[in-house]
Formats: sequence, C-alpha cells, structure tokens
Amino acid sequence: MLDKSKIILSTPEEDAAITAAALSDPDALPMTEEQLAQFRPWRLRLLPPADAPKVNISIDYDVDLIDVFKRTGEGWELGINAVLREWAIRRGYLPYPD
Repeated sequence: MLDKSKIILSTPEEDAAITAAALSDPDALPMTEEQLAQFRPWRLRLLPPADAPKVNISIDYDVDLIDVFKRTGEGWELGINAVLREWAIRRGYLPYPD
C-alpha cells in the first residue's frame, strides 16, 4: 500500500520550472482541444455490446488485486471485464472497437 507520508511534493517554484521546461520542448507540446476531442472514454470502447452473451465462471484472484477494483466503486466487475477486453484487443484476439 502507498505510504503517503513519504511523498514529497514539489514547491510552486519547482513546479513552475518543470512546467516551463516541458513547454519549451517542441516534441512535448500540450495537445490541442481538437486533438483531445479525438479521445473516447474507455468505458465506451471497452464495454461489450449490451446484447453480448455473458457467462458466469468461478475464478480465483489475488485479494489485493480485487481490493483495487472494489475501491473504484459500484460496477467494479465491469472494470475487470474492460481490462481483460483491452488485453485481448492489444494482442489481436479481438477487433479494435470503432
């Protein structure tokens, strides 16, 4: 588990210097609003179609892994499904959603 007492935050001056350095890099310019608009939420792409058949199975997962998903709140099971779907898409087992 993350020990937040050991996190060291940058000062406003350090943050300003980091931001200025990043903005001066022509290969790392912020995205435009038009570029950002091309992104779609993961849920829309990674949730199966509403009419997709479902199957109930029993599978054992590590407790800490399940706790991570449960902390995301209601519908955490959909998150596990989305992660598995993304894995299959990235490896070419399922088509990339439009």
